[in-house]
Amino acid sequence: MKRALFFILSLVSSTALAAPTHIYNIQGYTLNDKNELSRFSNIVFDGGKVIALGNEESARAYPQAQAIDGKSRVLMPGLIDAHGHILGLGGALLAVDVRGIPNAKAAAKKVRDYAQQSPDAGWILGGGWNQVLWPDKAFPTSAMLDEYVKDRPVWIRRIDGHAGWANSKALQIAGITKDTLDPPGGKIMRHKNGAPTGILIDNAMNMLVEKIPQDTEQQLKRKLDAASEHLLALGITSTHDAGINYATYEYYLKRSRELTLSLRIYAMIAATDPKLADMLKAGPIRDQYDYLSIRSVKVYGDGALGSRGAAMLAPYSDDHENIGLLLTPEKQLKPLFDLIIGSGFQLNIHEIGDRGNRLALDQFEETFSRIKGQHLRHRIEHAQVIDVSDIPRFKTLNIIPSMQPTHATSDMNMAQKRIGKNRLKGAYAWQTFEQQGSIVALGSDFPVELANPFFGIHAAVTRQNRDNQPENGWLKEEAVTVEQAFKGFTYNGAYAAHQEHVIGRLTPGKWADFILVDQDIFTINPQDIWKTKVLETWIGGVKRYDSAL
Repeated sequence: MKRALFFILSLVSSTALAAPTHIYNIQGYTLNDKNELSRFSNIVFDGGKVIALGNEESARAYPQAQAIDGKSRVLMPGLIDAHGHILGLGGALLAVDVRGIPNAKAAAKKVRDYAQQSPDAGWILGGGWNQVLWPDKAFPTSAMLDEYVKDRPVWIRRIDGHAGWANSKALQIAGITKDTLDPPGGKIMRHKNGAPTGILIDNAMNMLVEKIPQDTEQQLKRKLDAASEHLLALGITSTHDAGINYATYEYYLKRSRELTLSLRIYAMIAATDPKLADMLKAGPIRDQYDYLSIRSVKVYGDGALGSRGAAMLAPYSDDHENIGLLLTPEKQLKPLFDLIIGSGFQLNIHEIGDRGNRLALDQFEETFSRIKGQHLRHRIEHAQVIDVSDIPRFKTLNIIPSMQPTHATSDMNMAQKRIGKNRLKGAYAWQTFEQQGSIVALGSDFPVELANPFFGIHAAVTRQNRDNQPENGWLKEEAVTVEQAFKGFTYNGAYAAHQEHVIGRLTPGKWADFILVDQDIFTINPQDIWKTKVLETWIGGVKRYDSAL
């Protein structure tokens, strides 16, 4: 029944609603036009947009409205995930998931089980492994996969997406041997004899990934629909898709024209796509119902901390010969920034290490001095480890830190080993950014992390994992308040997408995007925020998800 509701309503425009809708008897929360937290007990919407908000008296002007009893449930704006990978999530939901598997052998067995259940799959694809959580903390090898799957290529991405695990068949298809050179910005992990181990890091993955057949339109549909259904059930009404290729660009446009998108998508064009210039030339895209917006580009700066690919100013504390990787060479930044910003597009660059962040800030500053463009609200995606002297530059240059709270609680078991205690002073520094007045957009980076935004709010407020560890929170001084985290997943996400005038708050004139949940995150013990369940999700005044169905 949920699936039927999901697809039938996706064909219905909010403007088709015949009369206003009035939901009463609710515990409502939103940020008002002054960005202050305010409460309300009644909401009225028509034509997909909010027309009244307040107490019962404010709704009396609409006696013809269809009345719905909110049953004293908590209602708040739909949540915005400012950094995710929609088709990656859809693929993960449909492929083998080895997240949380206790060791490499168990992960390989799960791949075997999936392969046996999918006899028609040409490639066995999946992801979610994290060697840091395994007893030996060692990278797995192709031989471990070969033991269970030899006849078909296997490619299993690391949880952060910056490394992958291949079996020998996949390496053979990719032509990767002991004689293959490491590409710029990438690394082939090798045995002592030079033979590849099966682990490819960052740009080295491209040699294999390009051999995987491109998705058909039917496969794109399955992935998008699976991801959308999953996100709606979590209360996410809008998400920023961090890096789409031309095929996805075209497919999103098709679904937008058909009015069959079921949640709002703010898509970033992948800077690595060969047709980048063509997409920039086509100009920004915004459909009439604000379901699809494309006006930004995702640039790939450095790698990830877990695979020691984040670009650091000094060597890793646990790998003294390594300072990380630059996925986009430094000399390519200037022409790339000129092309994107010169085309009037927002530039959102992935940077995790302190060197990567500094290079990005330096290039923004240099570009602005020549061609301006600060008004485009450029972003640094992740902004995880930053030299403390560089943090104020985000505010000076009007750069938005787009950050993911659960990265901190996932990384806390290895971050200090990677970079030492001193460099943690500028790491995952949410409250420092808040105090200097930066607009901090929050997200999850799904499917790297789980997409549930209440996990993110919980991590942001407590600096703890869902076992409430460590007891006092990790780097507790950088925790934010519940209201700040709520703002990060609502208004700030909208602002980071140039959409604060249409979504992010429940005020008259904005789209009626809201959720009903089972507990009040503003009054409960913060340690319980992650347990919040979504009961209903509405977008543009249309119910897209109902837990009761």
